[in-house]
Amino acid sequence: MADQDARSGEDKRPTGIPVLRWEEPPEGPVLVLLDQTRLPAEEVELVCTDPAALVEAIRSLAVRGAPLLGIAGAYGVALAAVRGFEVTEAAVALEGARPTAVNLAVGVRRARAAHQEALARTGDPRQAAAAALTAARALHREDAEASARMAAHGLALLDELLPAGGHRVLTHCNTGSLVSGGEGTAFAVALAAHREGRLRRLWVDETRPLLQGARLTAYEAARNDMAYTLLTDNAAGSLFAAGEVDAVLIGADRIAADGSVANKVGSYPLAVLARYHHVPFIVVAPVTTVDPGTPDGASIEVEQRPGHEVTEVTAPQVPVAGAGGGIPVAPLGSQAYNPAFDVTPPELVTAIVTEEGVVSPVTAEALAALCARSPQVTIS
Repeated sequence: MADQDARSGEDKRPTGIPVLRWEEPPEGPVLVLLDQTRLPAEEVELVCTDPAALVEAIRSLAVRGAPLLGIAGAYGVALAAVRGFEVTEAAVALEGARPTAVNLAVGVRRARAAHQEALARTGDPRQAAAAALTAARALHREDAEASARMAAHGLALLDELLPAGGHRVLTHCNTGSLVSGGEGTAFAVALAAHREGRLRRLWVDETRPLLQGARLTAYEAARNDMAYTLLTDNAAGSLFAAGEVDAVLIGADRIAADGSVANKVGSYPLAVLARYHHVPFIVVAPVTTVDPGTPDGASIEVEQRPGHEVTEVTAPQVPVAGAGGGIPVAPLGSQAYNPAFDVTPPELVTAIVTEEGVVSPVTAEALAALCARSPQVTIS
């Protein structure tokens, strides 16, 4: 069950937006989410009292972004345990809510493993629930730490590749504090460059069809007083042609063992443009996004979203008329192709930046060596 609490868009909330938090009111523990579908018009909190509400929040993209999905999944298992729901059933539902983002499964499995181990050891459901919550909190903390380390590694790489400074960076989708326990992945690198006075311009793809760039990345850039410009996805080519892009920074929802990168649809065309125009194409993601169990890009399951996300436009506080709850922009009955992600092959990726370091060139061997150094990745 979920309830919503509206906040004014003028709320002077700190830049580190609390997108997710665990609370324990008298009526019982809850998971509180910032509903990202309502941004930037208003900041509304969604209160989840059961795993089903969290599953719906994940599917509707109220909570989104690979690292944050892992954190949410872990807290979802803890919520099920503390509230007395069947933990295995809840874990399966949470893990299947969005199939491409591997971090979701990682978070769910980590909390579930902690719950199972404590239950087997003590036989006490309360201690098992506490163990799941401890695991979720640890993952939350680790992600914040990883975000800071990714930002440092990414900024060092930008300075190495672009020693003249004055970086003009193009980004896609949303990769800031809204998707992380910290300041994000790719956006965190751009933010670090901004703070050091080395970011001249952040080019923000609007990111069709759900406008995560326009609604969310622009929102975060504005809150951080960054110099940014919003553009339609299909305008990126003209920017490259004009020599206005020094680097592309994106996040990832899954990185296969060979270095293939699944990210929000529209990322692959940027990689092709970057290669043609000799511009670095850099992926920033925690090591938990690397999935050694997925051998290559062809093996990545790409989530297919509802067609109405293309045939209709939705906006907070706007009257709706379409079957999907939006404003129709296509003839009734139009079919729509709407993959949530596309896959970029490793040969188009200049570097993958993680909290453990940078992989460049991107090869299966280099990724495997990176994962071997991290306790967060299990290599089968």
